Amino acid sequence: MNFSFDRDRAQTMHPAPDPNLRRRMRAAAIVAVVLALALVLLSQAFYIINEQENAVVVTFGTPAAVTEPGLHLKVPFVQQVRKVDMTIKSFAIGYDIATNESIPDESLMITADYNFVNVDFFVEYRVTDPVKAIYASREPVEILKALSQSYIRDTIGMYPVDDVITTGKSQIQSEIKDKISARLDEEDLGLQLVNITIQDAEPPTAEVLDAFKAVETAKQGKETAVNNANKYRSEQMPAAEAQADRILQQAAADKEARINEATGQVARFNAMYAEYLNNPLVTRQRMFYEAMEEILPDLRVIIQDGSGSTLNLMDLTGAVTANSGEGEQ
Repeated sequence: MNFSFDRDRAQTMHPAPDPNLRRRMRAAAIVAVVLALALVLLSQAFYIINEQENAVVVTFGTPAAVTEPGLHLKVPFVQQVRKVDMTIKSFAIGYDIATNESIPDESLMITADYNFVNVDFFVEYRVTDPVKAIYASREPVEILKALSQSYIRDTIGMYPVDDVITTGKSQIQSEIKDKISARLDEEDLGLQLVNITIQDAEPPTAEVLDAFKAVETAKQGKETAVNNANKYRSEQMPAAEAQADRILQQAAADKEARINEATGQVARFNAMYAEYLNNPLVTRQRMFYEAMEEILPDLRVIIQDGSGSTLNLMDLTGAVTANSGEGEQ
């Protein structure tokens, strides 16, 4: 076989590379790289802040907060941006939110009267200063949770179990919130406690729980009785007030009548006294006869001498009338 190499034929089949083509390809590659770098730089030069968000821009290690939502510009690879959610967030103490299962290490507490109680809390918070929330501490939410657990146990330990389970929940929640808020102001973590509520409070055993339910039922019965009594009082008060007004009016009328009667008697006494000063004897006799007429209106006077014979027969009423006539003359 003949394996001779035909150089001219090989050159025709595989022509030599064109130098201009290589230059164009290199130029195209450079342009592509430049465009890619430009796109990367452009994508790194802008960032967007949504509603309910803030951003922390770090320039050479110095953070600054950006609070206005919208499109913002930054220097690529020089400025770093971290976004912070400013909405209200929450966590639970004493139970797992996902499974709703109790966490005894968090929920079991001791009260002022040395009783055990399971208490679950729900804590709501939000970020107030994004820079402090990121750089003031490593885990600000964990710090808030630890503070909440501490003040919860401290406050629960100041109340008897009856208040914790029944009537004292509102006051306990308020005290815990005030304590945590004051401590957050001292620590300056960039967080604010929005609210803390008792989700559930019950004794650790079923027997004690039944006893407290019985107590709660009795208290509700008491409230019902008090409400019924207040209703009855509201219904009876108008009639009682009206009766009291009538009694007062009658008393005032009686008072006026007695005053008028006393005034008339004084006037009559003064007139009689004036007449007595003018005619003492006649006045005394008239007063005597009038008194006798009132005391013994039907009395007849019989005068006898020593022998028993009748000397005079006098009708007292007639005598009084006659004497009254003589006095008028």
